[in-house]
Amino acid sequence: MWDCLYSMSILHVDRAGAALADGYYSVYRAAHEIDDPGPLSSSRFFRIWALIGWEDNAEAYVHVRDGVVTGGYTLELPERDNAHLALIPKLVVAPESRRQGIGSALLAHAVERARAAGRRTLVAEAAAVGGPGATFAQAHGYTAATTEVRQVLDLRTADRAAFEGARDLAARQADGYELEAWRGTAPERLHADLALLHAGMNDAPTGGLDIEDEVWDAARTGERELRLHEAGANGRAIIARHTATGAPAALTRVFFDDDGADGWGRQSDTVVLRPHRGHRLGMLLKTTNALTLLDEEPAVHRVITWNAASNTHMRAINDLLGFRPLDTWHEWQKAI
Repeated sequence: MWDCLYSMSILHVDRAGAALADGYYSVYRAAHEIDDPGPLSSSRFFRIWALIGWEDNAEAYVHVRDGVVTGGYTLELPERDNAHLALIPKLVVAPESRRQGIGSALLAHAVERARAAGRRTLVAEAAAVGGPGATFAQAHGYTAATTEVRQVLDLRTADRAAFEGARDLAARQADGYELEAWRGTAPERLHADLALLHAGMNDAPTGGLDIEDEVWDAARTGERELRLHEAGANGRAIIARHTATGAPAALTRVFFDDDGADGWGRQSDTVVLRPHRGHRLGMLLKTTNALTLLDEEPAVHRVITWNAASNTHMRAINDLLGFRPLDTWHEWQKAI
């Protein structure tokens, strides 16, 4: 279908456009290999978050030259909240095609799309050092609004006895709470509870980001769970409940691909709601989940987590569990 195209184009990609989607994923894989020591998204996962988004609010475009995809980007346009924002979760250029203006052309296209959607702020993420992202962002007038530290726990060398000791100590301080665990996507009966817990993530440090609180309900949670299932995301999760009231108090969750081929687990939300803090629920949930991974998920070898550099409490928990620093990222922001 590309024979009739002129030599250079920026084209929209949708789920039906298999050739363009395959090209975008191939560029992402090639760029990831040299830019990012963290986990690679599977093709199935990539086609959900990069082409349509977790809430059907993303659009993807690729740069095509002489029939070959040489770069691409994804633009998210939040609708339920933060309707002033546009987000670029991914912008990549094939390694052999860099320093030819392709990244700049893609970014300019993204800015046009964001402005057309009525957005005033554009946010993207890139490694702070060690890759082309930081230099590129600064050259285009973006400033670092937040700093996040990525840490990795190697389960193959983890100290099981230390996990058990930390779990037992935390459990003694969490009297009055009970745990509920599940594998895979969350059952519908938990969607309302998860909505409350997701909303609790609004307390997480956001630095200088021009961002509003997210608004969650059971319906939104259910839609997210469906998208995760479509993306092939499996996982282990635990909720802590206040025994006397049954109210959800805390959550931790680690995702991994259905096939487990890459060996990575991806730490998602860990949150303790404000009325339930001070009972070491975060430590209890994370150590319990880590032990579950050790016992029941042998294909998961490493767990990666992201935390704001200013979130010293959660990072201290990670340090005690044996997480080690991998790299540092910024969220880059610019008024458009």
